Amino acid sequence: MSKVPTAAFGSTDLRISRIGFGAWAIGGAGWRYSWGSQDDADSIATIHRAVESGINWIDTAAVYGLGHSEEVVGKAVAGLPEADRPYLFTKAGLVWDERDRAAAPRRIMAADSVRREVEDSLRRLRVERIDLYQVHWPDTGASLEFSETGEVSDAVVTPLAEYWQTMADLVRAGKVRAIGLSNHDVPQLEIAEAIAHVDAIQPQFSLLKRNSAGELAWAAAHHTGGIVYQPLHSGLLTGAFSAERVAGLPHDDWRREFPEFTTELDRNLALVDALRPIAAAHRTTVAAVALAWTLSWTGVTGAIVGARRPEQIDGWIDAATLELTAADLALIETALRTTGAGEGPVRG
Repeated sequence: MSKVPTAAFGSTDLRISRIGFGAWAIGGAGWRYSWGSQDDADSIATIHRAVESGINWIDTAAVYGLGHSEEVVGKAVAGLPEADRPYLFTKAGLVWDERDRAAAPRRIMAADSVRREVEDSLRRLRVERIDLYQVHWPDTGASLEFSETGEVSDAVVTPLAEYWQTMADLVRAGKVRAIGLSNHDVPQLEIAEAIAHVDAIQPQFSLLKRNSAGELAWAAAHHTGGIVYQPLHSGLLTGAFSAERVAGLPHDDWRREFPEFTTELDRNLALVDALRPIAAAHRTTVAAVALAWTLSWTGVTGAIVGARRPEQIDGWIDAATLELTAADLALIETALRTTGAGEGPVRG
């Protein structure tokens, strides 16, 4: 097993590897935010490679593949020796309609819904307790797509204070070990912290999405673990993308519709090109440089990275031990300013 550095995970009793395995893409096809079809045998082999490489946690969610990702993770982990089994992190709050699996899921954190979700996740993951249970998005009662427009929904909404109390109750019931909030801002974190300690946060954070720096600073100040998602921006920061590859993405790959892969693609690829000399100087990959930059920020305990085939892990695992120099960070800062890629602070 390769040595991947670990870090204390906030005030919990967990120590997690600086990189975790993200299980969104292995959910497979047939739902709104699919990455396209995926062979389950490949997914299991990839998870096993991640564990062999020193990764000791997997982040998934009930909604990924509408339950399928959790099922695959549960099967993969059950096939490992008990001593090698990674921590399992999952999420609640995005509820889908089995009658219309292509529809956008709804943000629902009502207590009875959460209690159903945790039992379903425990069954799919084949465990008696979830290591970290997270609220996927703030409750709006509306569909994920609708609620992101900023319009007011007339659906029933569960207040944050109420659903965070439900999460705390799950800890006391022994269903989960720790609780966290994904995609919540600082004012929302403050509300939750007054009710029960926020063990972890999970914001989106990468070279192209840097606006959650404030949430990460809050985590550092409150002894809260910070795990970030899409640090390689859904593959865009791996160095393997081009305009031609984007054009060739499967019709059911959600990335085809997003600005980062369409109207903003040229400047994003220019940023990637600026990372190549840094990667060459360290004899590593562009993906490792992009990840190491993310891990250098205050408040980031670990970064979630997805993979669909075992060999993809080899392309970024070096990031766990890569230390970027002050000169490297200055070059990246300059590249962010000159290309105009992404949004948010350019230096942590």
